[in-house]
Amino acid sequence: MRLTPSQIEVIKQETEHYFGSGAQVWLFGSRVDDTKKGGDIDLYVRPGINDADQLAAARFAFLARLTRRIGDQKIDLVLQRAGDEELPIHMQAKRQGVRL
Repeated sequence: MRLTPSQIEVIKQETEHYFGSGAQVWLFGSRVDDTKKGGDIDLYVRPGINDADQLAAARFAFLARLTRRIGDQKIDLVLQRAGDEELPIHMQAKRQGVRL
């Protein structure tokens, strides 16, 4: 996995802060592969909150705060609310990804 321990800790802290204590986060995509270089940070989050308006606000605040804390990097965020249909991207993120 191509994240530092401090980056992992920041991602976990900010996920809990913005998406609730029950939130779960996975890293997926090229950053999971130690043999690759570069690439954006792909995160899949199952939030502990379910309100659509609250999630929309949390998404933008989370990305802004994460960028400030870990540096200016491209971060892609995939959210799956409880009860929503599981899409292929959700299944891929869980299957290929690493839960942080």
